[in-house]
Amino acid sequence: MRNHLILPALWMALLLPIAATSDVFAHDVTNDYSTATRADYVFACMSTNGQTRQVLERCSCSIDVIASILPYERYIEAETVLQLRHLGGEKGSVFRAGVGFKNAVADLRRAQAEAEIRCF
Repeated sequence: MRNHLILPALWMALLLPIAATSDVFAHDVTNDYSTATRADYVFACMSTNGQTRQVLERCSCSIDVIASILPYERYIEAETVLQLRHLGGEKGSVFRAGVGFKNAVADLRRAQAEAEIRCF
C-alpha cells in the first residue's frame, strides 16, 4: 500500500526542479502592464492611425515593445506627466519644468520611437 504513495512523491521530487526553471514559472516583466493600460494605449493609437485590423495589430505590437523597454511604473509616471502638463498656471509649470519629469517623458518617447520602428 505504501508503494503507491511513494511513486507520486518520487515523481514530484524529480520533476519539481525542472518545473521551477520552466518558463511557466518565470516572471515576464512585459506582463507588468495592466490590461486596461494596454487597451487604453491601443484605443488611442487606433484613433490616431485608423480603425483597421492591421492598425490594431501594429498598435498592439507597439505597446508590447514599449512594455519590453520601459518598466510599468516609469510608463505611468511619464503618462501622468504628459496629462498634467496641460494644466494651466503654476501646477502645470511644475510638470513642464521638472528635470525628473522631462527624463520620464524622454524615456517614453525613446520607447515609442523604437516601437514605431519595429511595428509600423
